Amino acid sequence: MNSAENLYKPAFSHIYMEKAAAGYDRTQRILRHFPDAHLITVDSYKDLFYRPAQDFSAQQRSRCLILAVRRDNFVFPGAPVCQSFGNEHFYYTSCTMNCLYDCEYCYLKGMYPSGDLVVFVNTEEYFPHLDALLEKFPVYLCISYDTDLLAMEKLTGICRAWIDYAAGKENLTIELRTKAADPAIWEAPALPNVIYAFTISPQAAAAKYEHGAPAPGRRIACAAEGIRRGFPVRLCFDPMLCLPDWQTQYRSMLSRVQEEIDLTKVRDFSVGTFRISAGYLKRMRRTMPGSAAVQYPYTLENGVYGYEKKLSHEMEKLLADELSGLVGPEKIFTWDA
Repeated sequence: MNSAENLYKPAFSHIYMEKAAAGYDRTQRILRHFPDAHLITVDSYKDLFYRPAQDFSAQQRSRCLILAVRRDNFVFPGAPVCQSFGNEHFYYTSCTMNCLYDCEYCYLKGMYPSGDLVVFVNTEEYFPHLDALLEKFPVYLCISYDTDLLAMEKLTGICRAWIDYAAGKENLTIELRTKAADPAIWEAPALPNVIYAFTISPQAAAAKYEHGAPAPGRRIACAAEGIRRGFPVRLCFDPMLCLPDWQTQYRSMLSRVQEEIDLTKVRDFSVGTFRISAGYLKRMRRTMPGSAAVQYPYTLENGVYGYEKKLSHEMEKLLADELSGLVGPEKIFTWDA
């Protein structure tokens, strides 16, 4: 008799494509990766992605790929629950919806009704909207905000398109947040205004909660290679999770990082405990009753759930103090600051 896992088809065995997406080069690039996929044409990705009564967790075990065209809302102001790194004009853009990885604590599980993956194929049509903003003020733009774009770069080529766009634009800074560990990401040109921000977690947290993502050791090695090649690299110890022995785990993680990376060559550091909007966590708790990260008794303040203030401060202080002694406090961005 088949196990429950055998009831699920392989990921991307079915691809839905908006009619409007058919003529884009990026669509054809993606389809070449899946020659045996069942291709279904639709009018709008919203008819699939936002349909009622979906099971996010089940869909992630046999997810479909949806190729779509972004028609509006190309650029958004950055959310207050995200670190702006001191930038006044902080924005993000959504090039895909959902992520290849399956991190239990990820807010996307509470944000979206579907576990399927949407890729917007009209990347170059985003650029004029950025041009309009850049005429007014400098922009700090997170392009890997609702996904991990670098994890999908071989499939989509979206990161390279943004990197090429950023070349020579001194008033534009792009951040690529990632848990990826493919050395091929360093084949792009190293630009001073494109930051590669690696999320680094203790091995215990990654093994328990960051399903499908490369192990922290591989991320550290990849970040080290980028630094050796002259790329601006940020290390993000964020979100910190309250593991049973979190002090030991995070000290051990930092020691591992120090063994492979000259911290003085890191652009800067992000340190922050887990936080999530109340609405997202409510939906996640309903669909993930067995997740310790989701079901933890967080404290609610101003519509955001997080650890109790004393604990959050203690957790962030542990890493911030350790880092301050190594690189100086000016390179460290925390939520307590």
